[in-house]
Amino acid sequence: MSATIKDVARIANVSPSTVSRVIADSPRISKETKLRVEQAIKELNYHPNIIARSLANKSTKIIGLIIPNTSEDLFKNPFFIQVMTGISIYAQKKGYYIMYSYSKKENEEIKFLKNYSNSKLVDGFILLTSKKDDKCIEFLKKNNYPFVVVGRPEDTNKVSWVDNDNFKAMYGVVNLLIQKGHNSIAFIGGPKQFNMSKDRLEGYKKALDVHGVYIDDKMIEQETNFTESCGFEAMNRILSYKIPSAVVTTDDLLAFGALKAINERTCQKIAIAGFNNIPLAAYQNPPLSSVDINAEELGYNAAKLLIGKLENELLTTNHYIVETKFIERESTL
Repeated sequence: MSATIKDVARIANVSPSTVSRVIADSPRISKETKLRVEQAIKELNYHPNIIARSLANKSTKIIGLIIPNTSEDLFKNPFFIQVMTGISIYAQKKGYYIMYSYSKKENEEIKFLKNYSNSKLVDGFILLTSKKDDKCIEFLKKNNYPFVVVGRPEDTNKVSWVDNDNFKAMYGVVNLLIQKGHNSIAFIGGPKQFNMSKDRLEGYKKALDVHGVYIDDKMIEQETNFTESCGFEAMNRILSYKIPSAVVTTDDLLAFGALKAINERTCQKIAIAGFNNIPLAAYQNPPLSSVDINAEELGYNAAKLLIGKLENELLTTNHYIVETKFIERESTL
């Protein structure tokens, strides 16, 4: 028969409530008492009842994670895996669990949020995208439910978020290419509704404008998804119009597709840069230059902000801007 909290209390010569406080790492319990309780827990091989603790504390110690993808497609884009790794590292450190939901449709995401929040199944949420007229953010704000967004929201009022400076990162890449002598630079971006897509496009345009390079709208392609096939199709349309000297993309998978189209259609060397610096970038032909966005750190800081809220910590900021670094490889040399 499994040991109970009363058994631990009897062995340690304390009350059951004191055992609960030791398990919760309460600062009010003396070091001597903690050691005695911990020794009793070890002797009895006691494991706390998570459900009972949740009912008593009105906290599940569970974070809900809404992933804008299907479970089948999740591993095709390592960005989400890297962000989830960062979230998991901090959550585990603080004793929290994670519940995942997958969906590519906003109405399904709202359904998950309603079910989880109404049932009090999770303490708070992390959203992995931020887009124009975001219904998920609107729902959570309206219902005053704790949440954090990975990606800068349109309206940052009363919203905690983490992101890179996407404008600055793309500006830096285009600026570098222009300094290398490129004055015909194409752009392949992802869905327009995402704020990071908008910021990266603005960074591209600003860099061209500052250097007096003509912005040709026919050299700008924005796709409906961040996939290799979308990058392939976009690059083919650009090549049908004009052969650029360089191409920048807002995602490595888009860059992989663009590289494939370039290798199939022309022998001319075209410089190309991606975004996210996923592991496969270094193994392309040629190895792909890419902006490392520190995706794991994005996830880590998102969890830190949310759990800080849940633990009623005194937070000095509602957001984190994670630094990026351009990793240059053969594709832009």
